Amino acid sequence: MNEAPVDLSFKNIICLADTWKEEPCRGLRPSKRNSEMKYESRSLRLNNNNITELHDLQMTVSHFLAEPSQLTWLDLSFNKISHIDQVLCDLKELRVLYLHGNSIYIQSEVDRLGLLPHLHTLTLHGNVIETNKAYRTRIISALPGLKRMDFSAVTQQERVLAKIWCHSNNRRSRGRKETLQ
Repeated sequence: MNEAPVDLSFKNIICLADTWKEEPCRGLRPSKRNSEMKYESRSLRLNNNNITELHDLQMTVSHFLAEPSQLTWLDLSFNKISHIDQVLCDLKELRVLYLHGNSIYIQSEVDRLGLLPHLHTLTLHGNVIETNKAYRTRIISALPGLKRMDFSAVTQQERVLAKIWCHSNNRRSRGRKETLQ
């Protein structure tokens, strides 16, 4: 199934519950619907809105998609999201996640995405965390299955550096714990 994405971009959405009364944008390819009028797509665009919270994401996905558990591509770029909500980790088939151009500032929250077994493409550039030292290395370390990050391929050299970085950080944190005891 290679259907067009359900496109709810540029709708000035603030709360995900607001999407339920919106009609998705029509693309070049017509979107197929089932008998319940749900879309046969596995992709959802919610980019370029004013979304701050994701707690209604599951209900939004279920509202629009015929098979919500099969969501593989989600675009939440250019919103006002500041935290990576646990609800994203319930999207077990997710392969592509765009979060660039938001307000995410806690780098350790990205670690939650490690629960997504198929995630291979992630964008986070344009968030506050991008200014952190070793940003890219830290993300690649936390998500070793990534093939693309911020629209560029993850290289073998970056994977090696990420392993070294992770190993060195683990040693440092163990050393601090031993010092405190």
